[in-house]
Amino acid sequence: METRDHELKKELAATLQARGELGAEYEPALIDSFLEKVEQRLDTTLDRRVRHQLAEQRTVAARPSRPAEPGSFGERHGLGIVSLVLAVPLSAIGVVNADLEGLVVAWLGIVGVNAFQAARGGALFRRRSGRARSDWRD
Repeated sequence: METRDHELKKELAATLQARGELGAEYEPALIDSFLEKVEQRLDTTLDRRVRHQLAEQRTVAARPSRPAEPGSFGERHGLGIVSLVLAVPLSAIGVVNADLEGLVVAWLGIVGVNAFQAARGGALFRRRSGRARSDWRD
């Protein structure tokens, strides 16, 4: 950018020197000539920026998109992992206290909680829109 500024300064100095040599009657033509050079520079810079912007947009559009899943692995699958870890002691408690029926009830509870989580799109523990964390705990 400094090179272009230096070139414009040289052009302006040459225009001012020509005005000094040619006189005030050529001033409008000299100013018009200088402004045309500035306009050409601006057009060139603008064209370059627009081409660069379009190339970036094409690059982004050409990249394969993957569905955006919010949160990390732990946020998305945390409840499922915790429920599987707790499934062993819950199964043991169910079998000891109520035999096969206790085991079925324990697993129906585990499956029910995970199905509810999946049906809500994994949004069980996320904040509701526009409410602070302290608001939904109360």
